Amino acid sequence: MNVLTFDIEEWFHVLDNGSTKSEKQWINFEYRLEHNLDKLLNILQKYDQKATFFCLGWLTKNHRHIIEKIDNYGYEIATHSNMHQLVYEQKIDIFDKDIESSIKSLEDITGKKIRAYRAPGFSLKDENRWVFESLYKHGIEIDCSIFPAPRAHGGFKNYLTNGPSIIKFNGNKQIKELPMSLMNIFSKKIVFSGGGYFRFFPYPMIKYLMQSSDYNMTYFHPHDFDKNRPIIDELSYLRKLKSRVGAANALDKLEKLIQDFDFIDLDEADKLIDWDSVQKISLVERRKKQRLYKK
Repeated sequence: MNVLTFDIEEWFHVLDNGSTKSEKQWINFEYRLEHNLDKLLNILQKYDQKATFFCLGWLTKNHRHIIEKIDNYGYEIATHSNMHQLVYEQKIDIFDKDIESSIKSLEDITGKKIRAYRAPGFSLKDENRWVFESLYKHGIEIDCSIFPAPRAHGGFKNYLTNGPSIIKFNGNKQIKELPMSLMNIFSKKIVFSGGGYFRFFPYPMIKYLMQSSDYNMTYFHPHDFDKNRPIIDELSYLRKLKSRVGAANALDKLEKLIQDFDFIDLDEADKLIDWDSVQKISLVERRKKQRLYKK
């Protein structure tokens, strides 16, 4: 199963950086989203390829036509939060208002239920158990936020699977989980199917790794394909390098990927998965520390 998804955000929605943290600062940067998004839509239309678009609610206020364009093409729209903030830095009430706002604004445009969510930067941690309660309350049925390994912006290092699973909490409540996919190489968990990882690794390696896995979750941003993406001055040298590495060839790599593999969107994946047979993950609290265990 290969799931094709895009996180629809601007190039300046850079996490963990003071100069790009808030909406007040975003207005100072060049708008490049639509030009980069159109490149992706052209390829998807060329191959009649379905995909799911995780969109910021913020776009509905500033660039409503972007959401309308994606919806008019018939693509599934999900939420990527409202204001693109690190989840583990948010208090419960702030997160709750953010997710509620993003869902409402997207549904007001599309007239369709928003069923799925992905956290900015996969920024959920083991201790963010309350996130799933909020998602459930606001009608989210599928989460795609879990990165089942340690990472700079969060990660669930103790999560028991990197395939489809069900997260159970607070009695009989549950949310379907389609986490980020990883491969174990020399005892190291490697991500290869999205973002800077996709841009950095050579295509033959990506193709081999995808062929070696029966579940591949992709995530791409429009700015991944922007070789002229501006550089944020305050970023470290390494982060500046990461922001552009491989961007010049990324669009060709994506087209090859779509030609070489059969992809589906999140909605079709949900219908194809036998949810009764997947791993069930229960969230519990032990000694005041939230952990995950198999049920």
